[in-house]
Amino acid sequence: MSDLRTFRVVIVGGGSAGIMVAARLLRARPSLHGNIAIFDPSEKHYYQPLWTLVGAGVVSKESSEKEEASQIPKGALWIKEAIESFLPEMHQVRTSRGEMIQYEYLVVAAGIEIGWDKIKGLPETIGNGGVCSNYSYEYVSYTWECLRTFSGGNAIFTQPNTPIKCGGAPQKIMYLADDHMRKTKVRSHSQIIYASANAGIFAVKKYADALQYVINRKNIHTNFRWNLIEILPEKKEAIFVHLDTNQTHTLSYDMLHVVPPMFAPRCIRDSPLADVAGWVEIDATTLQHTRYPRIFSLGDCSNLPTSKTGAAIRKQAPVLVSNLLAFMDQQSLSARYDGYTSCPIVTGYNRLILAEFDYKLEPRETFPFDQSKERYSMYRVKKDLLPFLYWQGMMKGRI
Repeated sequence: MSDLRTFRVVIVGGGSAGIMVAARLLRARPSLHGNIAIFDPSEKHYYQPLWTLVGAGVVSKESSEKEEASQIPKGALWIKEAIESFLPEMHQVRTSRGEMIQYEYLVVAAGIEIGWDKIKGLPETIGNGGVCSNYSYEYVSYTWECLRTFSGGNAIFTQPNTPIKCGGAPQKIMYLADDHMRKTKVRSHSQIIYASANAGIFAVKKYADALQYVINRKNIHTNFRWNLIEILPEKKEAIFVHLDTNQTHTLSYDMLHVVPPMFAPRCIRDSPLADVAGWVEIDATTLQHTRYPRIFSLGDCSNLPTSKTGAAIRKQAPVLVSNLLAFMDQQSLSARYDGYTSCPIVTGYNRLILAEFDYKLEPRETFPFDQSKERYSMYRVKKDLLPFLYWQGMMKGRI
């Protein structure tokens, strides 16, 4: 035991969730300085919500990127390794190099795994031949290339049959594509198709009604319960399965924006921490693990029944920190997370619907007006204000 490196708090993941928790812990409990370790092999940190606008040619992808080292809060140790396995009974984790690390408390914030290889033909086609995706820093610029050079035909936008990060992103780029096609005068000889594995356009009725109006206005064709399973690049065809009838359908494409299925990282899926679906199993209100009380989790890798967004993490982080500190002090866990999440749905260049809601799928709106209406002001909030608040506020544990 004495040979093991030991930390008071080990945080698995240096993305939004892990950094926010570390920053808040250090602000709240200065005695933790030097006793928090963040494990993450990534050299870069990305503000991924901006990738919708990158794919639409509004901003550069470089504006979404910073060095990971610049985001590590002072007082935390960044260990540039991945965690390969969890041994919760021993309060240990094993790194990718095989080192055992001892912890008193563990925060699992490992993000989400994108299954590029789970759609047949996607790994070979992504970034070529009109097949694009905003879910990758590497390929997001190609979305804009596809839009910029689109001269007509079928433009298909997909959403998979799994939880995904930023559930509104698959349709945001579709609305922007419609706007761009109208500007370049190719919309009249183009068809936009939204092929989604979901049962409807949005889970909250108020925003679903507003988005249906947008779809009708833009003359977008929707195929719900359609899940993309294969791409045939030689024929430029996409094959879908209808999740209710199990029938397959084939559509030709000139542009195909793919959102791959997503999963909890394998180290979690194969661990004792996981629920039956593979996500970290935690209490939906306290964010404490249901079976291992020294473990807490938040963000995309957790089984919280809400949308996986940065806005949700912003509300989860203070709850987790408050309850973790209470647990350290042998006090009751009194902080509660109510499932709040936010989805700024860009409906065109200079227009946005700001959806905010909770576990009950009830609107939880911030501003004193109807946020289901498309507004230029809310578009500016997403484009200009939210990135600033992310880097200068959320990442520093200030808001």
